[in-house]
Amino acid sequence: MSLFESVERSHLDAAKPLAARMRPRSLDEFVGQGHVVGDGAVLRRMIEADRLGSVILVGPPGCGKTSLARVIANSTSSRFAPLNAAAVGVKEIRVELNAARDRLAADGEKTVLFVDELHRFNKAQQDVLLPDIEEGVVTLVGATTANPHFALVGPLLSRSTLLELRPIPDDAMRSLLKRALADEERGLGGRNASIDDDALAFLVGVADGDARRGLTGLEVAVLSLAGPGRERVEPPTTIHVTLSVAEESVQRRALNYDGTGDEHYNVASAFIKSMRGSDPDATVYWMALMLEAGDDPRFVARRIVICAAEDVGLADPQALVVAQAAASAVEFVGMPEGRIILSQAALYVATAPKSNACYKAIDAALADVRQNGPLPVPRHLLDKNSTTAKVGGKEPYRYAHDYPGGWVAQDYLVEPRTFWEPTGRDPAGPAG
Repeated sequence: MSLFESVERSHLDAAKPLAARMRPRSLDEFVGQGHVVGDGAVLRRMIEADRLGSVILVGPPGCGKTSLARVIANSTSSRFAPLNAAAVGVKEIRVELNAARDRLAADGEKTVLFVDELHRFNKAQQDVLLPDIEEGVVTLVGATTANPHFALVGPLLSRSTLLELRPIPDDAMRSLLKRALADEERGLGGRNASIDDDALAFLVGVADGDARRGLTGLEVAVLSLAGPGRERVEPPTTIHVTLSVAEESVQRRALNYDGTGDEHYNVASAFIKSMRGSDPDATVYWMALMLEAGDDPRFVARRIVICAAEDVGLADPQALVVAQAAASAVEFVGMPEGRIILSQAALYVATAPKSNACYKAIDAALADVRQNGPLPVPRHLLDKNSTTAKVGGKEPYRYAHDYPGGWVAQDYLVEPRTFWEPTGRDPAGPAG
């Protein structure tokens, strides 16, 4: 590398945001993904045994998919060739594959082909990758936030190992931000900066498992206090990041809300009881508070699904359909757009007619089973191939569809029981 190239490289590195500069350089520097890269974990074993095949990294934004792909390339002495599936077509894919084949043939150099947002490739684009993956010309590392079983073709899945990356836990995020604040080579260590505990906790909460978001918030907070320029100040001035500075840096107010303690469950309880009580305004307010405070949208979606079955039930069976569709849609779309989907589902459930007859029926039946044990199956309901039915014959079963209205009187329990007690808002069948 020439002097000019070295200077140019240093300028480019200096221009990188903190999140890019703090990318882990080895498996040991990774935080929050011990189940994948920790001692004895599957990916580390694959790399150490030199048996790494193509992998699909599945996980939310900011959990380290791109960084892990770079580390894989470094750990296997491979060329790192990145593509973004949203910006390339078959032509660009073939260019990278041909270049990888040439390097392998000429120098024996392996290539890690990293495809970000892999789910955006259509079937034809995914199929282009298959021959070179099969032949070992490239090691594919694909990154996706979507469900790979829906977004990727079967042949690509069968040739790859699926690795799920998780949102970075709060303790790991806190360690990462502290390390970035102290690191003089790549981080903010030359700024002589400190941060209050409540400000650090706020940035960790705002990050919500996304390292990029947390590091960006920290960088804005420190640099906004350092004044113009990125150069180090000599003698160093003291930079003190308070909670108010952290709030300004991400344009978001800290909420007095403990996402894991009593307040979390109090707000969740208020949310559920507001839906049950048919108050749409309170419903959407408590949901907004949970989302703004960093609660997992999936937690909110689960509460809506439960309320649709427990408190609406057969008074409006469509409520459960809407709630379940919303839960799936939030997984597919993600946030922040997912807030609209959750709002639609929560307001539907809140304004639907209410009945807890299904909830009471199953609990009453469970209590009967636990207290009295199982009842025998009536002989006319036995499976025709069962031993019991063959011994001593089987009483005739009346097929309901052979009778007017699709219903006929016959016993379905050997002893009468009443579990379902419909309200005036529940539908009642011919036998009701």
